[in-house]
Amino acid sequence: MSPWRMSRTFPGSPVAITEARRFVTALLSTWPVTEDAELIVSELATNAIRHSASGRFGGCFTVAVHATHSRIWLGILDQGGQRAPHPLPPQADEEGGRGLALVAALATSWGVTGDEQGRIVWATLNPAPEKTAAR
Repeated sequence: MSPWRMSRTFPGSPVAITEARRFVTALLSTWPVTEDAELIVSELATNAIRHSASGRFGGCFTVAVHATHSRIWLGILDQGGQRAPHPLPPQADEEGGRGLALVAALATSWGVTGDEQGRIVWATLNPAPEKTAAR
C-alpha cells in the first residue's frame, strides 16, 4: 500500500466532533485499528473545542491522517490556548478529564507540538494485527 495523507477542517463546535469521527472512520474503514483511531480523534477534537481557542465563536480545528503500511498518524491542529495539553490524574467521581490518559493507553505514542498560538496534539497507531489481537 502506498503512503497517503488526508486532512479536513471542522468548525469548533460539539457537532463537529461527530463529523470528525465519521471522517476518520471512512478513511480507515478497512484498518484493524479503526475503532481506536475514532476514539482518539473524538477525544482530541473534544479537547480542542473545550480547551483551546478552536471552541470560540468562529473557531475551527483540523484533523489530519497520515498512513503507511506500518503506522497511522492522527493529528488535531487547534488554534491554541493558555495551557498546554497534559493528562490529568484519574478522578473516580468525575466524568471528564481522562481524554489524554485514554489516548495514551490506546496509542503507540502521542505528543504535543506548538504553543499558545496553535498546537498539534498527535497520536500514532500500529495497524499490525498482533496489536489488535492482544485486546
